[in-house]
Amino acid sequence: MQRSTLWNRPTVRTAAALVTATLALAACGSDDGGSGGGGAGSEAATATSAEDLGGMEALIEAAQAEGVLNVIALPPDWANYGEMLKTFSEKYGIEINSASPDGSSQDELNAVTSQRGQDRAPDVLDLGTAFARQAQAQDLLAPYRVQTWDEIPEGQKDADGHWYNDYGGYISIGCNATVVAECPTTFADLLEPQYAGQVALNGNPTQAAAAFAGVWAASLASGGSLDDIGPGIDFFAQVKAAGNFNPVEITPATIQSGETPISIDWDYLNASFTDTFAEQGVEWEVHVPADGLFGGYYSQAISTFAPHPAAARLWQEFLYSDEGQNIWLNGGARPVRLPSMQEAGTADADALSALPPVEGTAEFPTQEQETAAQQVVAERWNAEISG
Repeated sequence: MQRSTLWNRPTVRTAAALVTATLALAACGSDDGGSGGGGAGSEAATATSAEDLGGMEALIEAAQAEGVLNVIALPPDWANYGEMLKTFSEKYGIEINSASPDGSSQDELNAVTSQRGQDRAPDVLDLGTAFARQAQAQDLLAPYRVQTWDEIPEGQKDADGHWYNDYGGYISIGCNATVVAECPTTFADLLEPQYAGQVALNGNPTQAAAAFAGVWAASLASGGSLDDIGPGIDFFAQVKAAGNFNPVEITPATIQSGETPISIDWDYLNASFTDTFAEQGVEWEVHVPADGLFGGYYSQAISTFAPHPAAARLWQEFLYSDEGQNIWLNGGARPVRLPSMQEAGTADADALSALPPVEGTAEFPTQEQETAAQQVVAERWNAEISG
């Protein structure tokens, strides 16, 4: 399913069975001003830390008394979410209702408002950071600081705990080495004539976050900056003029068949294909280009109107624990606490060694830079590249 909003997750996914019950989103819902179920009026609904409830044991007890957690837009095959959901549910004996697994960040915010006061409303949210900021501005998020708060780097969280980044990665170049004689490792390589018709993005950058990030990474590789995404569009115009750009949206099938053998996408999504492709006789390489190092994270948050506020807070604690962070790592994503975990020796060494190597340190755009870049891409991409 194509996600239509710019800061949504990209679309490379396969069908997978949910590990928990699935709730369907209603086209509209009650907005009666209620706070969402009986739970949202409890002490947990105003807790800004586990200590507010008497510590972790008390939080676990309160969450287990609620017995349910409502999540939304969490594909089980995305960054190891299937394992995350299964482990949490089994660890704490809490049922997880998972709504609209292929939904967008905007779908999540729509559900928070349209289902306010209903027992099935989302408890927690996984959002593109721009949407997390938007939700905070709309007073949709409850502040909460997890126990590992101090290990989440500054700039990767709201100071009051309304949202905080969790997992992410870097733009990478994936390559089907079975059909490509010599795989590209940098953006500059993508202009070589040997890659005619082979270079593809994960969607349209006016709509898909991964494709948008790919354009920004290309800008950094072409003399641009976080303040100037224009050179990235110029770069893809060059790729198109050279006959190398392929407008087909990448999927595992198009990559495997050779239709789009070179995939510009997040490294944890590209890397997730490695074992599956190997089983099918496809040699798959993933490189994070040093000439265009661009990173991005997704943010976690608790709905202000969560019908199960204790379970929502326990979910956050689990995601940011060593166990939860290592589940992201085993899915090929880079958890936000990774530097601290490496220093403490608690990061899964095998999973860490499987990540594509990265040279340099990425900087992350501000909200103002994101907004400005979105406008430039909206004005230029379809006219110059898609047209």
